[in-house]
Amino acid sequence: MGLRERKVRKMKIDDLTIGEAKQLVKMFGGFCGRDSSGSGSHSLEIGEVYLVQTVTNYYSGRLVAVTDTDLKLKEASWIADTGRFANAMKSTDNLSEVEPVPDPGEVVVPRCAITACVRPAWEKLPRDQK
Repeated sequence: MGLRERKVRKMKIDDLTIGEAKQLVKMFGGFCGRDSSGSGSHSLEIGEVYLVQTVTNYYSGRLVAVTDTDLKLKEASWIADTGRFANAMKSTDNLSEVEPVPDPGEVVVPRCAITACVRPAWEKLPRDQK
């Protein structure tokens, strides 16, 4: 079929059928945090300690829940400055700037803001301000 034979239709978002909207979601990978299959799968391990890099800074904590849209950490801290990253992965003593989340120390991090999740070799979570 040639270009002239094709019918070109101007599409308005409000005119989409549910089926067309589902096709668009599948085509573009769904919303942030959900894979294109729609299963909401992930590679993270509940109960493990993570340093979560976001588009602004870092959060550390023990992963307690993962949803399609966010991660929930407890015993959490906001890490404004890791210092040398390789050294920071070895010990919390090497972190340059730490702001603990007040008790109960829980934070919810939107998956759309996450750029990386790392499991550091820490013996304890950073819970002291520095």
